[in-house]
Amino acid sequence: MTLAELIEGIGVEDVRGEAGVVEITDLAYDSRRAGPGVLFFCVRGLSSDGHEFAAEAGKRGAAALVVERELDVDVPQVLVGDARAAMAPMAVRFWGDPTAELTVAGITGTNGKTTAAFLLRAILEADGRQTGLLGTVKRIVGAREEEVVRTTPEAIDLQATFRRMLDGGDEACVMEVSSHALALGRSGEISFDVKAFTNLTQDHLDFHSDMEDYFVAKRALFVLGGAAVPGTSVINIDDPYGQRLATELRESGAELITFSAAGSEDTDFRATDVEFDSAGARFRCLAPGAEARVEIPLPGHFNVENALAALASASAVGVGIERGAAALSGADRVPGRFEPVDEGQPFTVLVDYAHTPDSLENVLRAARRVTQGRLLCAFGCGGDRDREKRPLMGRIGAELSDVCVVTSDNPRSEDPAAIIAEILDGIPEGADVTVEPDRRAAIALALGAAGPGDTVLIAGKGHEQGQEFEQGRKIPFDDREVAGEELRRLKATAA
Repeated sequence: MTLAELIEGIGVEDVRGEAGVVEITDLAYDSRRAGPGVLFFCVRGLSSDGHEFAAEAGKRGAAALVVERELDVDVPQVLVGDARAAMAPMAVRFWGDPTAELTVAGITGTNGKTTAAFLLRAILEADGRQTGLLGTVKRIVGAREEEVVRTTPEAIDLQATFRRMLDGGDEACVMEVSSHALALGRSGEISFDVKAFTNLTQDHLDFHSDMEDYFVAKRALFVLGGAAVPGTSVINIDDPYGQRLATELRESGAELITFSAAGSEDTDFRATDVEFDSAGARFRCLAPGAEARVEIPLPGHFNVENALAALASASAVGVGIERGAAALSGADRVPGRFEPVDEGQPFTVLVDYAHTPDSLENVLRAARRVTQGRLLCAFGCGGDRDREKRPLMGRIGAELSDVCVVTSDNPRSEDPAAIIAEILDGIPEGADVTVEPDRRAAIALALGAAGPGDTVLIAGKGHEQGQEFEQGRKIPFDDREVAGEELRRLKATAA
């Protein structure tokens, strides 16, 4: 494809050089990937500016540059107002608009994206549709599992992945859509058949200026420029932001499906007769003209919400509630989400990704419901992230557990002791709280304090397999593996 063909009608400001004869064979925003035939996008990031790497891209043989200002580099240049925003439409054209052929479901929200995505994919696969997955825990392309770099990749990577999905036999794709991706335009130009909203609670306020800014970013999946985005919207109306979004969509005449795990009658999909234990949740799902008994291997009220999001989204692409419910009964557990660790100990050990105030509260309340004895919790907060949530999580951890161990999470560039101090600021006086900065030691401490009938919740990292420190240093660390090792050590010591 020539550069002229690639940029035709996209609204570039100017072209410097012979665009018509420049052949483009690949797209890149990382200068290390620049080479002959590559169109290099000079994207301004949070900590660097791609324009500073344009000369390097030119030396590597880049065929042309997409720039926001003319550069003194002897390479054809396409001038645009926003190089990042230009990536999506050009990537769509370059890769042949693959989402026009795929059935695409996007799921956004603070909590529940991963679980809802896993459950929806299980339904679509059971319906006979080979389905790709893009998310936090796992990426599946053409029935092959791949390494996850970020929840929602950049637009160039996304469109290339969608093309590989089609080439690999995928008919559908379920993807998590992060607020960062929406704010930065990574998900632009994707043809979503269905978009689901799970909830909105405090998180990412290191990136978003406030909760309203956070909501506006999420809203962009459903509403752009005052008009509803094509495709069916699936909205959790138990959430206040979901209610607000559903009202706006309803008034705009958008295709809308609402759901309520609280059983609200003014909704399309609702749960009644909800019950759960450590093995999972059970409920009756009522939908327009149909109902089904649903069983999922995931306990907790919040997982009833996730199941409803999956069932409602599946209905939007033609899967009936009965078939959806049957698929959920055989769905796999989601890695690092309320995941049990069993080494034959006389108490329950659960590992969960809960890293926000709302998610920590949800998993602690769910754990309490299935605990006969005491509830012990070990958790920390990540560095270089929303600091305002730290004291909130401290208060929740202390108030909702009988024994609370505050430790380190992914401190990144911050001092772990400073993060812990901010967590402790929210803990009431007199609470049974122990501080142990070493995460392995903290897990060992909580497990060693547990007795028959107790539950130990290890929260914050879930599926993650490393712990992040300063200057990008990362050491192997998986809460599930560490818990298993410490349980075996306890067992050997007691023998």
